Amino acid sequence: MSLDYGRPFPMGSHYDGYGVNFTLFSQNATKVTLCLFDKAGKEIRYQLPGKTGHIWHGYLPGAGPGLHYGYRVEGKWDPEHGLFYQPQQLLLDPYAKQVTEIIDNTLPFTSSVFNVLEHDNSAMMPKGIITDDSGCFCHSYKEKETYQRLNTPWSETIIYEGNVKGLTKLHPDIPNDIAGTYAALGHPAFISHLQKLGITALELLPIQYHLTEPHLNNIGLKNYWGYNVLAPFALATQYYSNTGRNIMDEFREAIKHLHKANIEVILDVVFNHTAELSDQTEGYIVSQRGIDNQAYYWLNDENKAQNWTGCGNTLNLNRPETVQWVMDCLRYWVTEYHVDGFRFDLATSLGRVPYFDVHSPLLTAIRQDPLLSRIKLIAEPWDLGSDGYQVGNFPVPFAEWNDTYRDVVRRFWLWKDVSIATFADIITGSAKLYHKHGRPPYSSINMLTSHDGFTLRDLVSYQNKHNEENGESNLDGHNTNYSVNFGEEGLIVNNQIEHLRLHAIRNLFATLLLSRGTPHLLAGDELGNTQYGNNNAYCQDNKVSWIKWFQPPYNLTDYISHLIELRRQIIPLQSLEWWETNSQNIIWLNQHGEPISNEDWQQLPPSPLQIVLAQQWILMINPLRNSALFSLPQGQWSCLLDTANWPRCYPTQKQQCEIQPSSITLWRSSVFYPQSCAEKLPTISSQTE
Repeated sequence: MSLDYGRPFPMGSHYDGYGVNFTLFSQNATKVTLCLFDKAGKEIRYQLPGKTGHIWHGYLPGAGPGLHYGYRVEGKWDPEHGLFYQPQQLLLDPYAKQVTEIIDNTLPFTSSVFNVLEHDNSAMMPKGIITDDSGCFCHSYKEKETYQRLNTPWSETIIYEGNVKGLTKLHPDIPNDIAGTYAALGHPAFISHLQKLGITALELLPIQYHLTEPHLNNIGLKNYWGYNVLAPFALATQYYSNTGRNIMDEFREAIKHLHKANIEVILDVVFNHTAELSDQTEGYIVSQRGIDNQAYYWLNDENKAQNWTGCGNTLNLNRPETVQWVMDCLRYWVTEYHVDGFRFDLATSLGRVPYFDVHSPLLTAIRQDPLLSRIKLIAEPWDLGSDGYQVGNFPVPFAEWNDTYRDVVRRFWLWKDVSIATFADIITGSAKLYHKHGRPPYSSINMLTSHDGFTLRDLVSYQNKHNEENGESNLDGHNTNYSVNFGEEGLIVNNQIEHLRLHAIRNLFATLLLSRGTPHLLAGDELGNTQYGNNNAYCQDNKVSWIKWFQPPYNLTDYISHLIELRRQIIPLQSLEWWETNSQNIIWLNQHGEPISNEDWQQLPPSPLQIVLAQQWILMINPLRNSALFSLPQGQWSCLLDTANWPRCYPTQKQQCEIQPSSITLWRSSVFYPQSCAEKLPTISSQTE
């Protein structure tokens, strides 16, 4: 049997019901050989007969799903000029939609950039698997026209970020055979928890096929977060339950259940670097580097990989072939799995030409794409390269992780070294960052914590990071966290310190969920999850990182659910328009009910303040270490939130009220208070103060 000429499109392997068309891009190759493997590992080789431009292609009649394959690409072996061709090296198709597992999820040394192979290494290498896209679950789903995208408005979106395994591995109500897998994401016990909180979007750390770096494998650790991606079209096999469905349908079914619960799914994707790592230290030749290193990666003047990502290489997304590869991948996840959006890791790299440019080929392609431009797009707006910090500079329709929000809120409540002027800007949408570019307030992804850093409980329990178990002598991870421990390091403390910590957590959560912008919650923070002071748990695939469920008194599920319900009732928080200083949507007052003076705006420690929203709501914020007397307008007001006395709520007709130290209270005018809202909130005490 021989290969037919085939077609130069679509890219990758494509089964049409009669055979498989294979395509591979390589500008510098002199020959491309398709390698097929049976279950025993026996190999059959076919030279790709077609070449259109720089696309090599061929068609194999009778081939079908389940077939394992790879490529051998020939050309010059000249590392000094960025060329790494050797036919003994089996290479993985960058478009592979399913990939075989490999030992320890780590590449063998035989594929190292330092190793000129004398013998074939195919037995140890990952291989692509032909999939049947023509008859998959998702196509029948589309053909029945039963699928409609949720399209939850940004103004109503609440994001919950977590790792597939860590989310459910220790959940007491999820069966052991699926705990920590794709299947568990669709389990009623997990979904009901998200619904109780009020979550609208589940953001998953990378689920694409990823590997463990060799330095971690050598000390018995694994890459837990998943940012070391090798095959971005393929699902990571370590999250597969293998309980009946194939891996692709298991994930599709989970998404289907989440969608039925009105919960969107956002994928964290990695297109800034690949698992081939460096070409100078621990790097590998396993896919793009051996296919066309000069085309896929940014190289410096010495033809070595640019390391703007801190991961050894940087993908060159200034070339049409790599842009097409990323665009095809993003469309694939949307059309074949119905995901609702993407969070782009180290997204500055996506806009490099090589400096950052909002009109770069990839960012421009995404913005004009009729499918991708309409879903949720989130940028992590920095990388490690020159001028890499680009917070506030990404174009519409991207939202951005806002680390300024994170740091200001932490410093305001925990360090008391931020003025109310700075605090006011970030809790009203970070206008200084986003208003100038015509971007709406939801462009700011507001977060207190994320996978990268302390959990919220650890933020108020540890003054310093404790990353010794990562094997880097506690040198890894951020050193500046704006954390406090309230007098004693660690989790085991007396009742007084524990009370202070819980109060601080309630303040932080209240600020997050009553700010303008898009709230982002780290999974487990609502449960008091701890990583025991580790603020860089990327390699802790164990109980350090997995969510520890139901931990009183730090289980604040009801509290967060209450805050999210309040957020939905405060209509001004959902407005797409920016508040002007003279707007009736917002009035800024000091604790006495008077306009804030210039001196008070800038005072340190920060002064107490009141925020009046639409003349119906008053947010009273006392950042002082002592109680403060606040003035209320005339009329009857109902306190719906008091972070010092949760869950107590009460009405009052007094014109003054005492707010406890470091506390927030939220009041609603009873004149405007609809009964339908009251039914959804905790019972208000009959006692009038």
